[in-house]
This record gives sequence, structure tokens and C-alpha cells, in this order.
Amino acid sequence: MRTLFLVLVWMMAVNFVAAQEKNYEADWQSLKKHETPDWFKDAKFGIYCHWGPYSVPAYENEWYSHWMYTSPNNPEHKQGKRFYEHHTQTYGPLNEFGYKDFIPMFKAEKFNAAQWADLFEKAGAKFAGPVSEHADGFAMWDSKLTRWNAKNMGPKRDIMGELAREIRKRDMKFIATYHRQWLFGWFPTWDESTDASNPEFADLYGPKLKKGDFQYPLSTKELDEGSDRYYPVGDKKFNEEWLARLKEIIDNYNPDLVWFDNKMDVIDEAYRKEFLSYYYNHAERNQQKVVATYKFYDFAKGTAVLDVERARMSEMKDFPWLTDDSIDWKAWSHISNPNYKSTNRIIDFLVDVVSKNGCLLLNITPKANGEIPGPVQERLLEIGEWLKHNGEAIYGTRPWEVYGEGPAKVIEGHLSERKNPDNTADDIRFTKKGDTLYAIQLDWPKNGKTIIRTLGREKNLLKGEIKSVELLGSTEKLKFSREKDGLHINLPKEPKGKHAYVFKLTF
Repeated sequence: MRTLFLVLVWMMAVNFVAAQEKNYEADWQSLKKHETPDWFKDAKFGIYCHWGPYSVPAYENEWYSHWMYTSPNNPEHKQGKRFYEHHTQTYGPLNEFGYKDFIPMFKAEKFNAAQWADLFEKAGAKFAGPVSEHADGFAMWDSKLTRWNAKNMGPKRDIMGELAREIRKRDMKFIATYHRQWLFGWFPTWDESTDASNPEFADLYGPKLKKGDFQYPLSTKELDEGSDRYYPVGDKKFNEEWLARLKEIIDNYNPDLVWFDNKMDVIDEAYRKEFLSYYYNHAERNQQKVVATYKFYDFAKGTAVLDVERARMSEMKDFPWLTDDSIDWKAWSHISNPNYKSTNRIIDFLVDVVSKNGCLLLNITPKANGEIPGPVQERLLEIGEWLKHNGEAIYGTRPWEVYGEGPAKVIEGHLSERKNPDNTADDIRFTKKGDTLYAIQLDWPKNGKTIIRTLGREKNLLKGEIKSVELLGSTEKLKFSREKDGLHINLPKEPKGKHAYVFKLTF
């Protein structure tokens, strides 16, 4: 009995020490102990969607809920003028038809979580989920903290719950994305001529502010002077609500990844640290490996994964990172006149990002009724078809000695993707898996030959002799020679497949 007692005491002590070692305090140094899990490093490609009451008007972009309230007499808000005019002409005055009145119209009557998850799986996504709350303050889950949620209003369904179940059934990770910090000043709660100032709806439209407390966008004068008024910190109530809703999402849906939009400076730093410690400790108790993301300086470096919006890195990084981009050049939500990116552009983007140690989170644009537009589905299925044949060069890979070669130079920066040209056959990107090297050519060369100059003998980057070169998707044996100026490969007469072409090199 004495021996058994001592063993039990020893086990309790070991478990206590282990628990202490895994505990994350609400402190940046403690939070830096958290490591990015391998599933994220291996996944490379995920899908999410901007979908909510703002999908109903389907006009211009997902900022409709903000711009519709913009005064047409303000010269700084020329963009907002056309939203205001469209809204008042289509739906009526803002004191009679405000943003809240779109919610009953957001019925999602054709939404089918299983069909969505099937499409995500066929597209090759390894993680997926919805925008859980956009800047409009409407919760897409069954919330006990707000009446303005998708279970009580609009669809009258737990959108997040249904998607979480179906996504996980298909062995994908479930993600939640969160924009609530934008609500602080998103609606003109000071404007007595609109419903946004009505106290009855304050739990949707946000705290009462004075005109000028928070402006979107900065005026020209403020931009020129480098204003520091862009990110006023929310009051205690706003901070507490921001955190409480996140905790409800974590407790109810156990997301594998929580993604944040920028403007986190609105939230007091103490609450940001409290979120990370709560999320990481919750995951430890559930033996779950999770990821949180941030933009700019919203979390301390090393505590979460850096995300860049509609952008990518110009060089390879020694840390895993994420980029989020939309399938539509113009908007993040469904609109009546979209400008969808080509499948080729998206695949080239994915390859470039992966070669530099990144992952892609691609946004799609469902209609208000829950349908995913045909052109969006077509592109997702084409991406999935490419990944079915070439995914071994993407999933589970790591960066090589260099990310690639070619004339295309990436311009970095927030929302910079439009500045980056389409890739050509001269652009090649590298990934590796174990001892295998993949060289991915971003178009088919017109002369039927490929020269990979990085792999020439004079570069001295290879640690062994090349045994074979295989074109994924082709059974034809390729002739090749490694010369001083590069690896020369004779190609089949016709391209196999579409888009980027993967050469698998063994040694």
C-alpha cells in the first residue's frame, strides 16, 4: 500500500509539472512557447467565405453595410456616395430601412453544409470555415450573447455548427474568422437621421460615438499628416464583448484555426493576450493543435502566425505564414457584377506562396440564398483537379534552398496583389519533401524545352546527381542533361494537364 501511495503521488506530481509547462499565461513571453502545428505547415490550402446579411444587396463589395450610411455631401467619401444613392433609391431612407432590415432577407434557403464541404474537399482544401462575424456585428453561430445571430434571425440555423460538423467529417480542419473589432465606429451611431443611432438597436450597431471619433477611411489631410487617430481603443464593454464572443466560439466549436482581420489596435492589448492564452490552454486540455493568425503588429511576433491580405512575400521566409485572398478581384462577398480570377492565376499564386513557406486561405463568395456561384464552383473544381495530380509537390512540402527563378518579382505590401503580373514559363518555383525536389514551371514553354538554370552545375546547389526527372501526370520518360548553365529537359510534344507543370527530381 505504501508503494502504491508513493507511485500515485509521483504520478500526480509529474502530471502537475506537465500541466504547468503547458499552461499559457496572458503574457507575450509565455505565449511565445506555442508552436505552429505540423498540420498547418503541411496543409498549404484552405477555403473560407464572406457570407452574411451584406450578401443580400450584392452591390459593389462587403463594405456595403458601412458605405450605405455615408453622407452624400461629404467630399471625402466619394466612394460612399454611390452606395448611399443606390441604397436610398432601392430600399428607401436610412431611418426607414437600415442595415438591420437586410437580416430577415438573408434566408440562406438553399444553404447545404454537406454540399459546401463536398466542394471544399474536391477543391483540395485541408482547412475551411466561414466568417463567424464580420464588421456588421451579426453572429453566424448559435450565440447566447447576442440576439443578432443566425440561429435566431435570418437563416435561423447554426451556420458555424453545421459547417463544423460537415467539414470535420471529411477530415479537414475547421476554422473561424473574426472581424468584430471593426464594429467600433463601423456604423454612424451619432447620426440621428438613421436607425444606427436608435438605442433599441445598439446591441447590433455598436457603442454610441461622437461624429469624428472614428472615420472610414482617413481623410486626405490625416493621411498626409500620419494621423494616429485611426485606431482608438474601445471601451471596457466593447473589449469584454469582443473577448466573450471569441470564448463562446472556442467553447462551442473548438476551431482548429482562428483568423483575425486587422484593426486589432481597437482592442486593448490585455484582451488580445487573454484571448491567446484562453485559446491555447483550451486546446491543450483537448489535446488539440491550433493556430491563431494576426496582421501587422496585432499580436507579438512568435505568438501566432502572420497573415498578409491580398499579398504575398517577395522572398522565402524561415517561418510559416499565411495569405488570405479573394476569388473575386473586386469584392470578398457576392456581388452582381463579379470579376473572378482565373484558375491559372490562383494556382500560380498558390505555388509561389508555398515555395516561400506560406499557406493560402482562399475566400469564396456565396449568394445570400446559400448557393455558391457556378463560376466559383468551376474554379474550385479545377484547382482540385490540378492538386489531385500535382498535390505531392504542395501538401506536406517544405521550402528548398531557394524559392525559385524567373523574371516575375513580387511587390509586397497590404492589398498589393493587383500590382503583381501573371507568371510565365520563365518562372519556376521549388518545393521539397524528404530527398525529393519539385520544380514547378508556371506555364508550358513554347519551344518544347525547359532549362532550369538554378540547377546548373555552376550553381552547386544540388548535393547529389539527378537520377530521374518525371513530369507529374505523364507516363512519358523524359530526356534530360545537367549542364553548366542549367538542367535541360526535353518535354512531351503536348502538355499534360493545365496550368503549372511539376517536375519531380530524384537523386
